[in-house]
This record gives sequence, structure tokens and C-alpha cells, in this order.
Amino acid sequence: MTEEGTLPRVTHTDVRGPFGVTSPTCQLRDVLDRVGDKWSVLVMALLGTGPKRYSELQRSVEGISQRMLTLTLRSLERDGLVTRTVTPTSPPRVDYELTPVGQTLSVEVSSLIEWAERHREYVARSRTRYDRT
Repeated sequence: MTEEGTLPRVTHTDVRGPFGVTSPTCQLRDVLDRVGDKWSVLVMALLGTGPKRYSELQRSVEGISQRMLTLTLRSLERDGLVTRTVTPTSPPRVDYELTPVGQTLSVEVSSLIEWAERHREYVARSRTRYDRT
């Protein structure tokens, strides 16, 4: 609640706040939720090749809405994995890039994406076989 006794205004683009739980297991789960999210993985992979503008990211991530891209970038920035740089031009230029810690995660994300690419047909066949039973 705010000082006036009302609930704070929350919009659909606000970044998810802390759970209020301080146990190491909950903190680990929270980090894994962020880095394991499909949009975060794809954005991190794109930023692994260097800084990108918002519009570049939106064009490159098929199926992501503007709202979801904004939430993903804000969450990655909040977690210290991405930095946002605004250049005061008209219109303002906004660039996103990985932090040093984000770069270490990008290596792992790239490995996961490579694995998924190598095994996607196998997974698709397995799903088809399973669904027939």
C-alpha cells in the first residue's frame, strides 16, 4: 500500500517483483524461471552476437509481442544480465547489450539452442509416437 493507504498502480508492463521469500531454493527457482523462459533464451542468444536495438530484437524474435519483448528486456535488465543505453537523438535510440555476467550465460544459452536444433526432429517424432498411443 502507498502512504495514502491505496494500492500501488500496476500496469501490464511492470516487471515482476520479488516473491518475498529468501530461501536459497526459492532464489534459485526464481533465477531459473528467468533464464529458462523461452523469450529470455531467444533474446539472450541474439544479444550474444552484440548490442541490438529494440526494433532489431522485435524483428528477429518471431512471435513475440511488443509487450512481451518489453517485459523480457526489463526483467533481464533488472536481473543484471542486460544493459539499456539511451542515446538522446530524435527519436531516442535505445540499445540493449549483455552485461559481463549476461555474456557468461549467453555461452550456456547458445549450447542449449544448439542442442535443441540438433534434436528438434527427434523430439517431434517422439511426440508424434507418444500421441498415437
